[in-house]
Amino acid sequence: MSNAQWFLLVGGLLLTRGLTAPLLQRLPVTPAIVYLAVGLLVGPTVLNLFHFNPLKESALLEVLTEVVVLISLFSAGVKMPVPFSFARWRTPILLASVSMAVSVGLVAAFAYTLLGLPLGAGVLLGAILAPTDPVLATDVQTRHPGDRDQLRFTLTCEAGMNDGSAFPFVMLGMGLLGLHELGEFGLRWALVDVLWATVAAIAIGVLSGAALAYLARKLRGSPPRHKLMDDFLGLGLIGVVYGLSVWVDAWGFLAVFFAAVALRQTELKLAGTDRSSADQENLDPPPTGRIEPEAENACPDGAPAPTVSEGSLVFKEHLERLSELVLILLIGGTLFLDSWSWRALGFALFLFMVARPASVLVGLLGTRTSWPIRGMVGWFGVRGIGSLYYLMYAIQHGLPEDLALDLIQLTLIAVSLSILVHGTSVKPLMNRFLRYRRHLPPT
Repeated sequence: MSNAQWFLLVGGLLLTRGLTAPLLQRLPVTPAIVYLAVGLLVGPTVLNLFHFNPLKESALLEVLTEVVVLISLFSAGVKMPVPFSFARWRTPILLASVSMAVSVGLVAAFAYTLLGLPLGAGVLLGAILAPTDPVLATDVQTRHPGDRDQLRFTLTCEAGMNDGSAFPFVMLGMGLLGLHELGEFGLRWALVDVLWATVAAIAIGVLSGAALAYLARKLRGSPPRHKLMDDFLGLGLIGVVYGLSVWVDAWGFLAVFFAAVALRQTELKLAGTDRSSADQENLDPPPTGRIEPEAENACPDGAPAPTVSEGSLVFKEHLERLSELVLILLIGGTLFLDSWSWRALGFALFLFMVARPASVLVGLLGTRTSWPIRGMVGWFGVRGIGSLYYLMYAIQHGLPEDLALDLIQLTLIAVSLSILVHGTSVKPLMNRFLRYRRHLPPT
């Protein structure tokens, strides 16, 4: 496709998306399905107007997906409920750690025994597809900073953490393939890639987010007298935290998520947030769809107190939606008809129907999470942009071409099928769950 045709295609999609927003909300499918359908139509599957080769363009795709995931993780982090409590966070922590490990193990075993992949490639494939996606799962994610829904919180928080907790398994898979140093008996991997990189990332994120909250409040004054460019501050925090993390070999995705969490928590603490008012936050988004200021985050005269987290959130969500359109369009433009092999389809179904539900059940053993919520969490393990990033990262770090082509097909089919099956089931299942939730006692 020429540059003019690309501008026409993307511009037309943006216009259509903007003009038909109310219609898409009523349809039983997500916008991602529409983008994928357009990509399949103009790509080699149907009209063959263009073909995007992820192997040749892996460097570009790695950067694009990296930026999109970082923005999405920041958006997810600032939507976390305030105040922080370990009891509430226990479930997503178990999902991002125990369930993550179980999922990687199940996928690796399936890939090694049934797909004929080397053990290292199986572990790498499991790590690529273990993280749930903070970009494509909009309908099952926390919708605004005051959303206190347990299911949405669990899925959003899990997605925020497991995009970082998957990295040690990516390095393990690459190490088994001879592409990364694991050390004797895997000691270096355990100490550096797991322990140091995780603890350092959380520390960098929490300290940076809290520091920005204190600095912004001091510069604004109390009551606020000076305006700050919140969009720039949010993007700047992402850049600084991610850069520091990469510099010291910590997991940057994890650091950015916790920086956003710490920023939000600290801002509302400084604004005089109390637990009793936080518990009164609405479960549903405002009718206008705008992010309304929380009741506890207000100045004494009744005007909302400005915060970096809320001030930059709308802008980042718009970037997220734009990136979603472009990347899913590219996914559709990579697939041929023969890409949908029984081998790839069978693997994707195993991932959704066996690996994800089983890993959730194991991870949540001993918790008080209700069975309907466990079932919903087990089903809505949406795969997407994060998986593409890890795949491109492995390719850029020396993954052999034959393995790269195999993993590209398996990953892209799994992501595409996730867009289709989760995108068509999310609205009816969420509506059914909401009816169930109305009969639950308050927590």
